[in-house]
Amino acid sequence: MKPTRFLLLGAGAILLSGMVFISCKKENNNNKGSASDIEIAESSTVAESDYNDVGILVDQAAITGDVNYRLANGSSTWSQEGSLGSSCASIGIDTVSSTHTVFIDFGTSNCLCNDGRYRRGKILATFTGRYRDQGTVITITFSNYFVNDYQVMGTKTITNQGNNSSGHLVYAIQVDGSIVKPNNGGTSTWSSTRQREWTAGQVTPSWADDEYSITGTASGTTAGGISYTVTINKPLVRKVSCRWFESGSFSVTPQGEPARTLDFGNSGCDANAIFSVVGINIPVVLP
Repeated sequence: MKPTRFLLLGAGAILLSGMVFISCKKENNNNKGSASDIEIAESSTVAESDYNDVGILVDQAAITGDVNYRLANGSSTWSQEGSLGSSCASIGIDTVSSTHTVFIDFGTSNCLCNDGRYRRGKILATFTGRYRDQGTVITITFSNYFVNDYQVMGTKTITNQGNNSSGHLVYAIQVDGSIVKPNNGGTSTWSSTRQREWTAGQVTPSWADDEYSITGTASGTTAGGISYTVTINKPLVRKVSCRWFESGSFSVTPQGEPARTLDFGNSGCDANAIFSVVGINIPVVLP
């Protein structure tokens, strides 16, 4: 079983930073517009990051019985370096019951993890079958789970839809959640529906040759009540051996505002992309 691990994180942050830059340049710009973009940037980036990370943690726990491991430097071996978890997390795995269960317990006090974030509480997951088996459903839920004092709630569901006509495994990934900000800062919502197609490396033991294509949409509301949508316009193509998407584009559309788009082009593994809004195109370099 080779789990998968990535989403729109760094790219989303760049796109949403560009939103703020462009809004400041508009002739009719006002403080409300910039504040809205900043709110959406925070809300969506936190959601993408936290719901993506729990999938990685569950993968690690299910495979190794630990959350201190990850694929390092595109190799096929596990390494402690750069892992998300921490030795303060306890892992429980039940593979005897017909529905397998995994829990990751970071305790009731903040635990500094290897990625520099503080976590506490529990991540709970159930597996109806093996990761590669068609029809397997992985359901992830939470019990008083916090990341940097943001409470993560809701459900993430990963369903193996089997091979498509190209012989590639396809996973449907659904998130329906909400995140409570620290210090009574309010609650944001997040709902995403994505399909992840395993386009290369499926039959090899190495991680380095794995490649994926992602499609789908998302929507959310910020803690301040601002609604927005996220749409993948062209499939986002990512090789595990490269830190950036190699092609594809996605847009973020605040309610009542024009879409802001980030296009990765078709130039292979590089950090170059184009940010676009209201007919203005700006070359950007991704982190």
